[in-house]
Amino acid sequence: MLNIPTTEERLGKSPQRLVRYFVLAMSLIYMGLGAWLWWSADQPTGESVVQLGRTARRVLGSVFILYGLIRFIRAYIVHFRKKNPSEDHE
Repeated sequence: MLNIPTTEERLGKSPQRLVRYFVLAMSLIYMGLGAWLWWSADQPTGESVVQLGRTARRVLGSVFILYGLIRFIRAYIVHFRKKNPSEDHE
């Protein structure tokens, strides 16, 4: 059988590399959406894109910010933290 390297092996690129940055970008988008909802709670309901009350916008904004932070931390741990060789043997 021929031992021909794949295109990914030859180019040194991996789809996993793209996924790690996509996950980080999505976590930042969630945090940005949460910050926008929190900030827009001070505007009158009629002028906002989201037709929610002030308290509902603050709660939803807080949930989005918390969810974005959790996603960011998990993505960092899974994709960017250097692994110790001793962790692989456990």
